[in-house]
Amino acid sequence: MRAASGIRPLGLDTMVRIQRGRHTARTSVRLPVPDGMTAPLGCDAVAVPALLAQQVLPRLPRVGCVYADETHWWWIVPSDSDYALEWPAPARYATGAVVPGAAGLPGLLHRSDGTVPYTPPIPLYLALCRLTNTTPTWSRTVSA
Repeated sequence: MRAASGIRPLGLDTMVRIQRGRHTARTSVRLPVPDGMTAPLGCDAVAVPALLAQQVLPRLPRVGCVYADETHWWWIVPSDSDYALEWPAPARYATGAVVPGAAGLPGLLHRSDGTVPYTPPIPLYLALCRLTNTTPTWSRTVSA
């Protein structure tokens, strides 16, 4: 089918393909364990928006490795730190310490003092709950 001008109109599939091609290619990246450190419990990460993360930092008794990009800070926590926990929004839990849709590897903002990269997950969780006015999972009312 040709338009009156003789130019063939673009179909929906073609327009979608063009739109997708306009977006910058983004991939998922895994946050690395810094040289000289080991992660015997595996690694996951908790992403927190940068403005909220700045409020979380002074509330933690110990801080492990923290990575940051322009919008989020990523705390390294032991694998399965989401077991039986609902991390409060706007925090996001990243299994395997994989940063989805990253344009590049976030930079290391803070390095753990020890040989393991972990921030203790329970103090991190409680600090986030306090700042987001969220009741911790284990304190919520259970309905029958």
